[in-house]
Amino acid sequence: MIRYAVKEDCPRLLELIHELAVYENAPEEVTVTLDEFVDAGFGNHAVWKAFVYEQNGTIYGFALFYIRYSTWKGRRLYLEDFLVTEEHRGKGIGKLLFDRVIREAKEANYQGMVWQVLDWNEPAINFYKKYQAETEAGWLNASLSKIQLQKL
Repeated sequence: MIRYAVKEDCPRLLELIHELAVYENAPEEVTVTLDEFVDAGFGNHAVWKAFVYEQNGTIYGFALFYIRYSTWKGRRLYLEDFLVTEEHRGKGIGKLLFDRVIREAKEANYQGMVWQVLDWNEPAINFYKKYQAETEAGWLNASLSKIQLQKL
């Protein structure tokens, strides 16, 4: 049911990433190509790993993560994307995936686990509250796009 993602999962994972972007009202923000996504996960300098929930040969959920370094805290697991398809929500799949990511962080002896959640996403916030997760106020996300970087 829950396993590490393999290279052959990447097309389906990108489909689910697009589903997540639609849910988050930002479908146009997904600009990564399949080739780049595959290389970032399975190339010579892979940066991400993922767990998938698979049933009858189809992936219905995933948790994609990478390791980040905090000068204040040390190595921490960063949960980038976490999704269970709409028709499979409410069946405990999210808990299975999230628990597996927690186990990964514990087994690697990381100093914690972090992620972001949109302030309007009440189902997700309520899910994380069950784990007694803390949310931080006062931090704003900042970014520069590839186009912006090229202009600098």
